[in-house]
Amino acid sequence: MTNSAAPKPAVPTACVIGWPVKHSRSPIIHRYWLAELGLAGDYVRHPVEPEQASAFFAGFASGPFIGCNVTVPHKEVAFGSVDHADAVATALGAVNTIWLEDGKLFGSNTDAEGFVANLDQRAPGFDANPGPAIVLGAGGAARAVIWALKARGFAPIHVVNRTRDRAEAMADRFGSVVRPAGWEDLPRLLPEATLLVNTTSLGMEGQPPLVIDLGAAKDTLLVTDIVYVPLETPLLRVARDRGLRTVDGLGMLLHQAVPGFERWFGKRPAVTSELRRLILADMGVVEEGNAA
Repeated sequence: MTNSAAPKPAVPTACVIGWPVKHSRSPIIHRYWLAELGLAGDYVRHPVEPEQASAFFAGFASGPFIGCNVTVPHKEVAFGSVDHADAVATALGAVNTIWLEDGKLFGSNTDAEGFVANLDQRAPGFDANPGPAIVLGAGGAARAVIWALKARGFAPIHVVNRTRDRAEAMADRFGSVVRPAGWEDLPRLLPEATLLVNTTSLGMEGQPPLVIDLGAAKDTLLVTDIVYVPLETPLLRVARDRGLRTVDGLGMLLHQAVPGFERWFGKRPAVTSELRRLILADMGVVEEGNAA
């Protein structure tokens, strides 16, 4: 579906586009904030097939939406389609948040902000003494995580990927702070690491589990996973059993939505325990001791 084909909504409306997009929980998040803040508006799912993505962005200014979130597989197409991309989006080569200014299309990438905001909230002080970090995976999500960790002073950042040339591409993008590595290097890297991040789909519902021996890790290692279905991935379960601090990936989803909402509707929302419970309820999860 192209943007211009959609009917004009009765209230200011933003959307999330992707292919597929029917499972996105973003409408729950934004509609919660609209109701909480007493704002007139709406947020909907808008499926866009890959071959229609460029046309969607080209017609955005004349379409029905005031802005949109962009999810897979359209983030790089969005970056190439906006009139202006901010510094983060430019560094990552991907856009996940779009808005209009004077008829021009502006783009940002809030994944990095969402990632660190989740850690700030769930593991306060995680970057008080930044050291070596390990990032598993070398896709688009890894780019956002690496950018965020570099900004917070973590170094070196070991990018572990099955295909080494993709890890080396991260070093080309972000500089010498990134050290490409293979899975076979993990036993050597874990004892010095202060942070371990999974950005792969391993451990996601329907995907093979991510199994890592964390026996040699420091007791102070923080383990986080950007996967949030299931909420506690096999990696996080192993880390918890080892007595390590863990942070699940749900907060990244919630926090990355904040800047877009503020752009589109004019007020900055908060990520609260109530919102977290709302999304968990939609996932069919009841979390004991839930605290945002």
